[in-house]
Amino acid sequence: MKLIKIFLFLFVVQVSAQQGGMWIPSLLKGMNEDEMKSLGMKITAEQIYSINKSSIKDGVPQFDKKCTAEVISDKGLILTNHHCGYDAIQNHSTVEHDYLADGYWAYKMEDELPNKGMIVSFVVRIEDVTAKVLDGVASVVSEADKQKKIQDNIANLTKTLPKENWEENVIKTFYNGNQYLLFVTETFKDIRLVGAPPSSIGKFADVTDNWVWPRHTGDFSLFRIYADKDNHPAEYSPDNVPYKPKYFFPISIKGLKENDFTMVLGYPGTTQEYLPSYAVEQIVNNSDPAKIKIRDVTLKVQNEFMRKDKAIKIQYAAKNATIANAWKKWQGEIKGLKRANAIAAKQKFEKEFQERVIKSGKQAEYGSLLTDFEKNYAEIKDYALARDYFNEIVGTNSEILNVGYKLYQLEQLYTNKGEQAFNDRRGTLITGLNEFYDEFNPAVNQKVFERLIDIYSKEYPKQFLPGSLENINGENLANEVFTKSQLVSYNKIKELLTGDTKTVLEKLNNDKGYQVIKAIADAHIKNVAPKYDEINLRNTTTQRTYMKAILELFPKGRIFPDANSTLRVTYGKIKGYKPSDAVFYEPFSYLDGVIEKYIPGDYEFDAPKKLIDLYYAKDYGVYGVNGRMPLDFIATNHTTGGNSGSPALDNKGNLIGLNFDRVWEGTMSDIYYSPDICRNIMVDMRYVLFIIDKYAGAENLIKELKIISKEKKK
Repeated sequence: MKLIKIFLFLFVVQVSAQQGGMWIPSLLKGMNEDEMKSLGMKITAEQIYSINKSSIKDGVPQFDKKCTAEVISDKGLILTNHHCGYDAIQNHSTVEHDYLADGYWAYKMEDELPNKGMIVSFVVRIEDVTAKVLDGVASVVSEADKQKKIQDNIANLTKTLPKENWEENVIKTFYNGNQYLLFVTETFKDIRLVGAPPSSIGKFADVTDNWVWPRHTGDFSLFRIYADKDNHPAEYSPDNVPYKPKYFFPISIKGLKENDFTMVLGYPGTTQEYLPSYAVEQIVNNSDPAKIKIRDVTLKVQNEFMRKDKAIKIQYAAKNATIANAWKKWQGEIKGLKRANAIAAKQKFEKEFQERVIKSGKQAEYGSLLTDFEKNYAEIKDYALARDYFNEIVGTNSEILNVGYKLYQLEQLYTNKGEQAFNDRRGTLITGLNEFYDEFNPAVNQKVFERLIDIYSKEYPKQFLPGSLENINGENLANEVFTKSQLVSYNKIKELLTGDTKTVLEKLNNDKGYQVIKAIADAHIKNVAPKYDEINLRNTTTQRTYMKAILELFPKGRIFPDANSTLRVTYGKIKGYKPSDAVFYEPFSYLDGVIEKYIPGDYEFDAPKKLIDLYYAKDYGVYGVNGRMPLDFIATNHTTGGNSGSPALDNKGNLIGLNFDRVWEGTMSDIYYSPDICRNIMVDMRYVLFIIDKYAGAENLIKELKIISKEKKK
């Protein structure tokens, strides 16, 4: 009995009783529903997920493939985070009409702004298709062939399983390939910007306070879904009409208190809760520190330019925010994993795992899993680090190397598939790069390139480094590239790609910028990628078997599948936490904190005059409480990237908040959830309504909503 108690505490999911986890909404009946009711939930699992009638899941779409939203009116009005709609707000902004700085509000539907390429997708139903996906796989010998067979089965099922003609079939893997679920979805393509507060509200203290509690950020924006006359998805058309949803959320402003039940639905992106200790050790000591250093350099350069030039600030706003988000998250992840002693805890779990393997007589099937992990992670260490450097420097942080790599792939396409494939891709590339160069500034790029090429030359694993980039001077190389290369502007790159295939390839290979990326890419493709892929495939196979063993050997464990951008439910309680010795954080923040942090004209801490005036007048309308304006709050819901914009619901399923972040000390929850310090951060819906109503004066939007007010005392 004592061993079971120790296991429940140290188990990799790291949950206290009835806390933590990202659960599949169609499978809530039973254990999850009982737990949720014990925490205070007043609704049923059927009200959360049903295929026979309207349910909560019908009001929670995935927003633009990266975030979550919720439907809040019967006219297709949706709410998501300001940072999720940021790119759209930026695209509509100019120096003359800067919606990032000033905000945007459509006071009538004709003023709502279309957004090319933006989509939202709803889940219609979920089905288990594991047996169909794995049909014929067991008889296949090699792991590579097994994966090919699985992908072939998925492709066939995606095409043939029943759906309406406007719907899509999407099959996702769960538990590292031990389960497969079908998601039937419908995707709307006419999404229009309705409202957004200025960045001084929607991104208040964005960089400094990101991943930090207490927060004082009104991180929300409003969009509307439009459909054809039959209420089905359609491309943008002025003839489209507001979508009539199957479900929309009532909004409660009754008030919140500590220990209230909360539930969050959304599309969490990626977690790795079941990694072995060897993998976590590499994340803490190698991978995260390397990526943090690269992004630290990039952010310092970008921020220096953005603070001095308003046009550059607009141009780089979304890009800079994206880079900063993961940069700070990884720092908190390291801190949290160390504080929770996660590596040691996983090692203890692995000891218990091995004992259960022996006790169950499963040594032949599972006995070598941990030694296989140890060997594989030792072997992959340098390859994984080199891959991180390549992905960060080329794929994310250096724009000129990123576009150069696209040209490198174009040349590889010619080598592997011939001239027709080359010409097809060339045309697509020329068209696509026009938008890329709209957000490209040569001065910013040159400085970033200079700093990052220095890091690459000095810190990239030496055994994989191309000779031409050993001991180089970053400043000299940057000057040479940015004065001689055609990659520095759209017009020049169009000229570079003009001509017959032979001419284009000759021009490419004579270009200084292209020569640099080609040396880097050749080294990666030849020296790193094949071996990394080989070892990683072994790890993938071992991880799948390890997950199967955990499910089998711990039948009573609260084992949820890792996040994979599919619809999930998590639940917990509003609760403060203790981040360090002698410090305790309360679970609620107020508008008072904005005033305390306010620095006039500051890049992050400025605040609109009207907001300040409302504060000093205590003009909060029905949304304030005892002379204070609630702003953000935290709870024990287990969230991650992709949950941005997720609805936070009370025990009756009413909308009370909008998820937008996690506390810094708890970002480790992607790898190791601890109920002691893992908290999600939400905007209080009372603050959202206060901004829409009292700040923006958008009564047209307030009238659309179903608002549940405080109960009147008899």
